[in-house]
Amino acid sequence: MAGQRALVIGGTGPTGPFVVNGLVARGYQVTILHTGNHEVDTIPPDLEHIHTDPFDEAAVRGALGERTFDLVVAMYGRLRMLATLLQGRCGRFVSVGGVPVYRGFARPDTLFPIGMALPTREDGTKIEGDEVGKVIKILESEDVVFAHHPNATHLRYPLIYGPGQLLPREWLVVRRILDGRRTIVVPDAGLSARTAAYGENAAHALLCCVDRPEASAGKAYNVGDEHTLTIRQLVEVIADALAHQWEIVEMPLSLAPHTKALLATSWTNHRVTGIEAIRADVGYRDAVPPVEAYARTARWLVANPPAPGGREERGLQDPFDYGWEDRLVAAWKAAVEPVAAVAAEVPHRFIDRYAEGRRNELNAKR
Repeated sequence: MAGQRALVIGGTGPTGPFVVNGLVARGYQVTILHTGNHEVDTIPPDLEHIHTDPFDEAAVRGALGERTFDLVVAMYGRLRMLATLLQGRCGRFVSVGGVPVYRGFARPDTLFPIGMALPTREDGTKIEGDEVGKVIKILESEDVVFAHHPNATHLRYPLIYGPGQLLPREWLVVRRILDGRRTIVVPDAGLSARTAAYGENAAHALLCCVDRPEASAGKAYNVGDEHTLTIRQLVEVIADALAHQWEIVEMPLSLAPHTKALLATSWTNHRVTGIEAIRADVGYRDAVPPVEAYARTARWLVANPPAPGGREERGLQDPFDYGWEDRLVAAWKAAVEPVAAVAAEVPHRFIDRYAEGRRNELNAKR
């Protein structure tokens, strides 16, 4: 790869610097095309930057002129326009989109039974035009990519977390720890699972595809950490990383509407996209295990906290109304107490089939 020319469109977000530095390490001569509004010091200062609007066709056309590249990595901008514009001007086209292409991701009630298959693989049913108008464009962009670049590789990114994330849902937990909260509410026992990818892991997945062009050509892959944490596990990992102890209060989502911010959706249905294909084809394995990745994210947020009431918090849509949360938790416990008393009236103990002494205890019950 030494001396080959690579164009990275984007490159300064939570995954971009890992991609750029990975290409540089592989010997590529890297050019970065982005708006110039967000520069990062983790990218080598001697790389060429093209500052233009990657959503504006005329601007991109004028900025690139007649240049060609051995590799284009399109991580930002209007993908369908970029794929069309760069047809015949690059040896390899690698693009990034998202997992909302699957039916039920945005509207789990459109499926029967309600909710996505676990896991949802690349051959899962895709969204239809009348399901969600906004996300249908994500699927249409994929089609444009492969129409103009049949040997392209397209990566469906999930929720990305880690340093540099613009809307870090982990902040909803970290801020409560920093504010000294001793309780946190999780919806529906905190059992919801949604595929996510640490920024470094997502970048590593893309670079694995760059390294294996024959295996990944013409394919679209789901991306994600190898293991998916539930909401409760996420809360537990962050609290442990910051040496904080508190009570995790489990409540129905319908009674704890503020927890939708932590879910980043109005549903508690699982949204787990399988990554078996990218593991098998290009040998992807996590660069950073999820438990360590979330711990790093929590510590980074402590050192780089979003401004209270600022753009990030407004985007996350958590009210951080602790007085109301305390009243909610108190009302919930008061309501549950008589129910627990009734439940305890019948002394029934279920014995797990793998429990020690199960056979003797069951025989004694007869």
